[in-house]
Amino acid sequence: MKNALDRDIPEQIGDRTLRPFQGAFGTTPTGRKAARPQKTVKLGETKVLKSIEAAIEATGLESGMTISFHHSFRNGDYLVNTVVDACARMGINDLRLFPTALFPVHAPLIEHIKSGVVARIEGSMNGPVGAFVSQGGKLKAPAVLRSHGGRWRAVEAGDVHINVAFVAAPQADPYGNATGIKGRTPCGPIAFSAVDAQYADKTVVVTNDLQPYPVYPFEIQQGWTDYVVVVDEIGDPGSIASGTLKITRSPTRLKIARLAAAAVKASGYLKDGFSFQGGAGGISLATTKFVGEEMEKAGIVGSFAMGGGTRLLVDILHRGLVHVLLDGQAFDLDAIASLRDDETHVLIDPGHYANYDSRGCSTYMLDAAFLGATEVDLDFNVNVNTHSDGQLLHGIGGHQEVAAGAKLTLITVPTLRGRLPVIVDRVTTVTTPGEVIDAIVTERGIAVNPRRQDLNDRFVRAGLPVRPLADIKAEADRLTRPPRKPVFGDEVIALIEWRDGTIIDTVRKVVGWK
Repeated sequence: MKNALDRDIPEQIGDRTLRPFQGAFGTTPTGRKAARPQKTVKLGETKVLKSIEAAIEATGLESGMTISFHHSFRNGDYLVNTVVDACARMGINDLRLFPTALFPVHAPLIEHIKSGVVARIEGSMNGPVGAFVSQGGKLKAPAVLRSHGGRWRAVEAGDVHINVAFVAAPQADPYGNATGIKGRTPCGPIAFSAVDAQYADKTVVVTNDLQPYPVYPFEIQQGWTDYVVVVDEIGDPGSIASGTLKITRSPTRLKIARLAAAAVKASGYLKDGFSFQGGAGGISLATTKFVGEEMEKAGIVGSFAMGGGTRLLVDILHRGLVHVLLDGQAFDLDAIASLRDDETHVLIDPGHYANYDSRGCSTYMLDAAFLGATEVDLDFNVNVNTHSDGQLLHGIGGHQEVAAGAKLTLITVPTLRGRLPVIVDRVTTVTTPGEVIDAIVTERGIAVNPRRQDLNDRFVRAGLPVRPLADIKAEADRLTRPPRKPVFGDEVIALIEWRDGTIIDTVRKVVGWK
């Protein structure tokens, strides 16, 4: 069947009937939220267990169940591998892994997929695991990729039932209150797991810093926690930052960032009370810096900014350019320290941030946002999950929610990466639909979505280099040979959900090249 973007979507995958994407705000939630089993902890009962293996036994974890994790340690996470290794030793297999994201550090999972310990993955796969699945590594069912808010929605709605949630907590107390911004190895907010802890059948807090009751500010609460396990290490905060979280030094990409900042200035939104979200890519980080400079020059004080938290956003807060900084995750150690020390750096969870099935999202209050892409097409559709080679290498993050919510959504991309075009006739995979993208900013000019003639007129009056997207694409194409294109088979290896749970696209197995 076809969805609203004319993408072919299977009617059924296994026992799941798929709902095709109907538009950015095309669905209305119905029914009621899911619920977890009732339980009481009696006076004097201890929750502290001696090991991960003891927790696996106490929770009743068995083959075929679903286990979940957060990704706040990013490439420094230890817990996913530790738990899955323990399951393998205990003869537990056929697991559905439900992480908020996987990273290169999780490459050992490949052997567990081969052996059948891990049968399904529903979560972003950044790096080797994604490449393995793309290249034919067999899962029992297609992977499912969701945005941050989409994952929260899926748990609340009962689309995903978690049997055991494992929560890496840099600091916790014996009753199960836990935080990510304190402890020996703080990783930043762990509120990604708050929905897991509330809805899972059993919740296990795993910490390397057990402190006397009460630990605060608690992101995971005692009333959600069944067991607490103390281990030597849960992750390495030094590996939270990565190459994608460093400001670009490329002259071309700096030019794009300056153009994006100029577009924000010309948009009419840059005034007192301005709100914005900065992305995590090199160009987006530079744009954040340049927008801050424009605010300072104009004497503007914004209402709030949002991240993932970075040193750049913390600097904007400290300079008094915004009243409040809202964060659901930390991308560097400066952001973690600020969350701990700055009263106006406020920790929020993905439900508050971006849950479609809710009574309001922080992203709906944004004036502007600058986001990246692996590809964009002539209909302004954006791909952040695959490359032109069809490889499934990236997650969605908050891309969908931010683009859907902000009044001004700018996609900042170079026209070429190496010798490969970024602007294409039709993106390999649709992650975010063109209807919620306002402009594409490149080193060769700015293309404004025809839906935003008002924005086009403002940019032209400001003297910005506004050009049709097709013209920018044609200029870039003249500088390179037509790239080889993958040939896709019928086998669906991953589903890309829109934030409301409908299917916006699929990723199919690459069977050849043309």
